[in-house]
Amino acid sequence: MNTPKNDDDTTHFGYQEVPREEKVRKVAGVFHSVADKYDVMNDLMSMGVHRLWKRFTIEHSGVRAGQRVLDIAGGTGDLAAKFSELVGEKGEVVLADINASMLEVGRERLIDRGVLGNIDYVQANAECLPFPDNHFDCITIAFGLRNVTDKDAALRSMYRVLKPGGRLLVLEFSKPVAPGLAPIYDVYSFKLLPLMGRLVANDEESYRYLAESIRMHPSQEELKAMMEAAGFERVEYFNLTGGIVALHRGFKF
Repeated sequence: MNTPKNDDDTTHFGYQEVPREEKVRKVAGVFHSVADKYDVMNDLMSMGVHRLWKRFTIEHSGVRAGQRVLDIAGGTGDLAAKFSELVGEKGEVVLADINASMLEVGRERLIDRGVLGNIDYVQANAECLPFPDNHFDCITIAFGLRNVTDKDAALRSMYRVLKPGGRLLVLEFSKPVAPGLAPIYDVYSFKLLPLMGRLVANDEESYRYLAESIRMHPSQEELKAMMEAAGFERVEYFNLTGGIVALHRGFKF
């Protein structure tokens, strides 16, 4: 689909061209709407495979006991819970999300699961993270970067707060690379996803936005170049499920 070119004052919200400040409000509205059904819809949409994608991310994080981890757009806390186990009592995990509804749902669910008290919860914008320079050993952002208005600013902010020797992992929907997968994925995204959203979460439009936002997200190579431009080195990516999802990893030296 052809979309208007962005200028300094506008950006895309799915396939719409909107003022930058309006995108922040619209994305907040989407996640406020879906927060309570977020985990259920994740399981339905991916048929549970999102758990394998997140496990793959954790395996490539290199996180060890005593380290400090930042999970941006941490949602309902899947990654934060596992990182809490890995860093132990002497480590620290910060679950950050720009959306207060998602942050509250994540906090309540982690408390209900009896997760260690080594997790802090911070409402924060990825574009201007409220943390000191060189602070974290590892930063993750899973299925959140595509919702950020200024992705380049966010990547620079992540680079700033990462320690030398630390790594960033970006888990995100990407571009299918397996032969014949793209048209099947299009039917699923634009027909089935909104239907599931309407039936399960009573919110068809938010899941229509989800499908559109995935299509507007940079490709694997484009995101790799953006990470390198932000200062990350040894950037690589791993295609998962035929490229429907990709894990990008980069280091700060």
